[in-house]
Amino acid sequence: MPAAADPVAATTALDSLERALSTGDGAAAASLAPADDAAARSLLESLAGNARTLRVRDLDLRYVDTLGVPAEDGSWAVRADLTWSLGGVDRGVARTEVEVGLRSSAQDVGVTGFTGGRVPLWLRGPVLVDRGEDTLVITSGADPAPYSVLARRAVPQAAKVLGDSAGPLVVEVPQDAAGLDAVLGVPEGTYREVAAVTASVDGLLSTSSPVHVFVNPVELSRLRRTGAQVVMTHEAVHAVTGAPTSRAPVWLVEGFADYVALLDVDLPLSRTAAQVLERVREDGVPERLPDESDFDLTAPHLGAAYEAAWLACRALASLAGEDGLVEVYRRTSDGEDVVAALAAVGTDPAEVTRTWQRLLAEAAG
Repeated sequence: MPAAADPVAATTALDSLERALSTGDGAAAASLAPADDAAARSLLESLAGNARTLRVRDLDLRYVDTLGVPAEDGSWAVRADLTWSLGGVDRGVARTEVEVGLRSSAQDVGVTGFTGGRVPLWLRGPVLVDRGEDTLVITSGADPAPYSVLARRAVPQAAKVLGDSAGPLVVEVPQDAAGLDAVLGVPEGTYREVAAVTASVDGLLSTSSPVHVFVNPVELSRLRRTGAQVVMTHEAVHAVTGAPTSRAPVWLVEGFADYVALLDVDLPLSRTAAQVLERVREDGVPERLPDESDFDLTAPHLGAAYEAAWLACRALASLAGEDGLVEVYRRTSDGEDVVAALAAVGTDPAEVTRTWQRLLAEAAG
């Protein structure tokens, strides 16, 4: 008969794991695994190595409660509050809830790994890391160099429009789309067809939560170099401007990121806005700017919505200048009403919409 779950023993095990990870002590972490579990020893040792390489700070692993009852082999799990930050890059502290696997024996309670919840990439298994002056790329085993090249180009591209506010940029690359969904704590398949997404690492819509770029390596690899760079720069703009908590209209959030990403791309609108122009030819010029429903991942014309938002930002820049576009983006992101923000740069929603509609009609014609 398996031993009963012991909250005191679980708390002791979590405290020991916290110390081992905080100090990056691989041997101490490995010693917390069950004596007969070589895989758990190797895993915990690698997690301590990850913490050391990533300069993990503010680490706290606190017991919350026990999940179920121990299985016949003595294995059980607990729920724990986890906080952490990555030294040198994260301006805030991430907070989430994770599940930690344990196994009881006659001698002690051993740790088998992190088994559920929104477990960050660095606590899922060995990672590879490439650190630049303004970038940090973390992968679950793939060569980080190609992603670092994209990230290191993205930062100055963003800074060209945003000034010195671009960076540091953190990019995380799980093994595949399923791994991306798991790291983000969403149902499997959510980001299957998305090349990258910017999100808070703990899923909280708080300005204190660190924001990273998360890559779907399968989808990003389908793109040519220019397309991959546009994606990375787009997401970099989101990351360095805190887009997940922005209160700006979604067309402005997405359109502004594409405005920056496409600024130096020397391709005709027939290529860069092909989907929305085809929609215009079929259905006519839209009566309104894209709204939140148009950017749902299941929306039927998602690509056209992004292109429409980008052209709306180009229209705004033609009216108020690039500095005016940046000013409106920053004001509305901070919560200012879009009408007031546009008035501050000498225009209004109706004029922006009319200019955008003319741009669409001319390009489609």
